[in-house]
Amino acid sequence: MAGEPDEPGAAFEGIRRQLAAFGEFAVRTDGLVAEGGTVVARLTVSGRHTGEHPRMPRPTGRTFEVEQIWVFTVADGRITEIRAVSDRLGMFLQLGWDWPEAA
Repeated sequence: MAGEPDEPGAAFEGIRRQLAAFGEFAVRTDGLVAEGGTVVARLTVSGRHTGEHPRMPRPTGRTFEVEQIWVFTVADGRITEIRAVSDRLGMFLQLGWDWPEAA
């Protein structure tokens, strides 16, 4: 997510926050492509907003389902970089959230 730290382990904290904020959380793998040291995953992510998150409003109880694309760089059998693109606008609209204002 934009504004999150770009350092080792940061992705794990982001995922932990998502799991805390969304009950009935599910990730479906719709496709995987690997070439050289790059793996690309196309995912469908869904859940129900049941918990708090530092960057999100109070729980709404509403559900969402969005697509995500994750790109993993792999070297020596380890993930060395993660980049992701998510339909954040679609998620906000489904959950009834206001779009964040620019800082």
